[in-house]
Amino acid sequence: MDTESTYSGYSYYSGRSRGSHRHGERSRDRDRHKSRNKDSRSEKSVTINSPPAEPLLGDSSVRGGEQVQDDNWGETTTAVTGTSEHSLSQEDIVRITKDLEDSVGLDCRRYFTLTLAVVMGLLVFLTPVAFLVLPHLLWPEKLQSCGTACEGLFISVAFKLLILLLAVWALFFRSPRAGLPRVFVFRALLAVLVLLFVMSYWLFYGVRILDTQDDNYQGIVQYAVSLVDALLFIHYLAIVLLELRQLQPCFSVCVMRSTDGEKRHYNLGQLSIQRAALAVLEHYYCDFPVHNPALLSASKSRAAKHLAGLKVYNVDGEFPAALAEGPGNNAAAGMAHSQSRAMIAAAARRRDTSHNELYYEDAEHERRVRKRKARLVVAVEEAFTHIKRMQEEEQKKTPVDVMDSREAAQAIFPSMARALQKYLRTTKQQHCHSMESIQQHLAFCITNNMTPKAFLESYLSAGPTLQYSRSHWLARQWTLISDASVTSGLSDGCVFQLKCVDFSLVVTTKKIPYIQMSEEYIDPKSHKFVLRLQSETSV
Repeated sequence: MDTESTYSGYSYYSGRSRGSHRHGERSRDRDRHKSRNKDSRSEKSVTINSPPAEPLLGDSSVRGGEQVQDDNWGETTTAVTGTSEHSLSQEDIVRITKDLEDSVGLDCRRYFTLTLAVVMGLLVFLTPVAFLVLPHLLWPEKLQSCGTACEGLFISVAFKLLILLLAVWALFFRSPRAGLPRVFVFRALLAVLVLLFVMSYWLFYGVRILDTQDDNYQGIVQYAVSLVDALLFIHYLAIVLLELRQLQPCFSVCVMRSTDGEKRHYNLGQLSIQRAALAVLEHYYCDFPVHNPALLSASKSRAAKHLAGLKVYNVDGEFPAALAEGPGNNAAAGMAHSQSRAMIAAAARRRDTSHNELYYEDAEHERRVRKRKARLVVAVEEAFTHIKRMQEEEQKKTPVDVMDSREAAQAIFPSMARALQKYLRTTKQQHCHSMESIQQHLAFCITNNMTPKAFLESYLSAGPTLQYSRSHWLARQWTLISDASVTSGLSDGCVFQLKCVDFSLVVTTKKIPYIQMSEEYIDPKSHKFVLRLQSETSV
């Protein structure tokens, strides 16, 4: 990249030397400008092997000589300056520091919750074993012999503990789906209930068995069995509160995206606000089309263009001196006032015709999209005709050129790259698809014998957010905004927002009404009919 040097020490040069120096700089700038124009005129081909991290349409080597294109190339081109791409500003450092602090806080809270769950689980599972082992360690000579019924209880305790271990692992030890702002109330209540239950059993065991050194070992085993049975019932209560309670739909929520008004409706059960927000986000990533801020730039540019056409005149301050001294100041003021009113009326009439501009702009955009789509479909169909899957008997032979799916995708991609570029740029989807992702999708379609229509479906219509790269959804942090407490349950008319950097989701809750149904019996023999004949009837 060309850089300009900064010269100092002008006192050592005379006026003529300064002039010659300026002339030399002008000539060098002119030569540099000519060389750049030559380079821009020569770069007319599509660069296929660009870096994978760069967007498909962000390559400056494509048609660099054209200043204004019919597909808004200037609005989507990124200018590369002399600043290093690895440089960081103070704002970037502050943002990175804040992100690190937030991630450290989330990781600490996650590991603390996991550690607490593991400690409580060990306490629960080791307590029945401790009840059975401690008498043999403290007073083994006083214990009575364990009969057949007592040994059968050992088997019952072992299998019940195994079932409880698998059930607890399946219900509680699952990978967390999200980090919620507040604690889950029912889960905390169950943890407190289990803790109080185990502590009460330990208290009774210490007072009635350890202090007295009870010699009835069969009664001690039955006491441990009763503890395991109670823990199984608590686990059943956890399934009811955490899983079954929310299955029955009780509320209908309307989720609307604030930028483009995209709307979906879902049915939810008895959930807290933060759990309902989590369910809404899970549905959002699968149901809502990807958020495209480039589609909103057209309306903003149209509004800016309209405001730029309006001119505001300062009527009172147009002729400050002449109006104060001249004899005809009233006439001049009235003339200026009438001119300003005429200009405002003309601007209002022009504003009334703005819907015509919108209509023709939309019609022109639709025509351009249809044309680019037709060219893209033809280019992709022609590209797919150049490859053929080899059969097993053909693979036994030794052909000249044999390629895998990746190499085949790279071979046919240049024939469709220009048409795909133009279409994505026209529909403002260039930031959603990189060249590497397009080639991977093309190789996937070739491997699975997909048609050109199947390949184009990902680009002709906007898909859900999870369909695109992980940068669109992986590290997105949402903020829950609600007037009520996020741990309280949903209610009729409850409204909350889920806000991220680019947009927000506004969620409105309506209670599903109570439905009253009645029955009416109709006798099948009552279905009797009579044919009515008229003079105009053709029968």
